[in-house]
Amino acid sequence: FGCAPQKPAVKAVIEDKVYTVTPAEVQVKAGIVGGNLTQMKVTERVEQGSGRIESAAKLSGNLKLINNSADQSIRLLAGRILYIDDKDQPIKLEDARTEPTLKFQSTHNAAERLDPGQEATQPVEVEFPAAALKEKKLKEIRIELAYIPSSYKVQTAAFPVSIGGQ
Repeated sequence: FGCAPQKPAVKAVIEDKVYTVTPAEVQVKAGIVGGNLTQMKVTERVEQGSGRIESAAKLSGNLKLINNSADQSIRLLAGRILYIDDKDQPIKLEDARTEPTLKFQSTHNAAERLDPGQEATQPVEVEFPAAALKEKKLKEIRIELAYIPSSYKVQTAAFPVSIGGQ
């Protein structure tokens, strides 16, 4: 039972390992919805020295969607990101990882609505398959969008009025 000081526990240093995505900005087009995905990068958290992966790779960026229709509103429901390999096959995520999906919500917890010409921007942070980090393995990234289009009309109603019995 001495009063010898205990050695402080050595805390592992965790650092972000960032992989650039080329190009870092791409145009997006799905039916009447257009836009772009910008500032794309893949980040995984790695223990310095050992190389042990602390947090699996994630794709992040900013997604801007625009309703390109002249006469239809759209209600954005959901989206899904697919990673395609050099043989045009989807790259699967490792077990126990969440499928890379996009959810669109407005401030009132309802689906995001875009009238003609309107745009919506949101951050993206989704799981990224470890296999896609291998050289020449990832060929493309696809975004599938689910939305409901509806007719959009602006019409005018006119009615006669008078002020103060004039």
